[in-house]
Amino acid sequence: MPKYTYTVNDSEGKTLRGSIVSDNKEKVILALQNKGYLVLDIKEGSAGIFGGGSTGGKKKVGKVPGHVLAFFAEQLATLIAGGVPLVRAVSLLGEYSSNATLGVVLTQVAKDISSGKSLHQALAEHPRTFSHIWLSLVEAGEMGGQLVETLTQVALYTKTQEAMKSKIITAVTYPAILAISSVGVLIYFIVGIVPTFAQIFKDFNLDLPMITVMVLNVSGTLVNHGILIIATMVFAFVMFRFYIKTVDGRKRWHSFLLSMPIFGNFLKNIYYDRMLSTLSTLLRSGVTILNAILVLEDSFDGNVIIQNALKAVRTDVAAGKSISDSFRATGVFPGLMTEMMLMGEESGKLPGIIATLSKFYADNVDQFIARFSAVIDPILICGVGTLIGIIVASIFLPIFKLSQIGSN
Repeated sequence: MPKYTYTVNDSEGKTLRGSIVSDNKEKVILALQNKGYLVLDIKEGSAGIFGGGSTGGKKKVGKVPGHVLAFFAEQLATLIAGGVPLVRAVSLLGEYSSNATLGVVLTQVAKDISSGKSLHQALAEHPRTFSHIWLSLVEAGEMGGQLVETLTQVALYTKTQEAMKSKIITAVTYPAILAISSVGVLIYFIVGIVPTFAQIFKDFNLDLPMITVMVLNVSGTLVNHGILIIATMVFAFVMFRFYIKTVDGRKRWHSFLLSMPIFGNFLKNIYYDRMLSTLSTLLRSGVTILNAILVLEDSFDGNVIIQNALKAVRTDVAAGKSISDSFRATGVFPGLMTEMMLMGEESGKLPGIIATLSKFYADNVDQFIARFSAVIDPILICGVGTLIGIIVASIFLPIFKLSQIGSN
């Protein structure tokens, strides 16, 4: 049987090292845990459990779904509230996590905490898993001695954000599938069926209706120059992607998105809801306003217009301006938001006012999604039906003319 060397922490936090002979690593881990040890590292020869051939090196892992992180925050809060030591709680959640990626991360987090790091410092070693918002909230909870309450807020915040994403994805999925399948059917008609009839019409030398001529021209263009058209579209897409990665291109593109008719307001409501709910959660957890705005900046790298506005807000607040005046001075945020912030400052209930604002914009998003889902399906069906009707009419009109010629 192979020999395994291990590194563990005992109940008093002391680090112990030793070796054991066993069939496999799983039995070694179980045996050590039964003795009350926290397993930090196990190696067979030169291979460590935490990373290939390294000796306890950190393994790079991917992102963890939001709902999994929310569940983890709830479980951790429950265990700590029940008197379970932090290291033991994190270790247990890592061992029994249903998500393999989170299990690897939490194992390393438990190891870092055992070595003397705080929880937020240990979480900060995994930026792909835990965002700046997570880290700021956990740090505030640790400093204020309210880690359980903060973790509960983290779970609630994460659930709210995931619920919003789920609503948007659900509203877009069916129309996207319908649109893609409809385009596929149209292309099949134009490229696969129309050319056959085009040759028949050509052989009979018919005087074709205008609608037929237009459809045949479109079909001929796609058949004869399809590869060139696709290549041009791919090239244009690549150049567009390259352009929006530049500073100027990104700014113009994000400005265009926010100024689009109908959908621009929808995006703004999403951003405002996300910004305000995050800000409210951070302030309620004890994070200072400057640090809270800094966290918001990092979380809004997806839209430089709002990110730059938040940078200006942070600069003004640091210079002594009020929060409402700082937001108003950017010219990006609506008057309702800045006036409500002013009321919150004057009444001393800013986090609560911001939470109310967040709900207002979240309700706007919900209303748009409900209306969009009710309207987009019939629009797509009518649009696709009209196009197919035009194609069918363009084919059958000449056929009727041929039947008349045959009867004569």
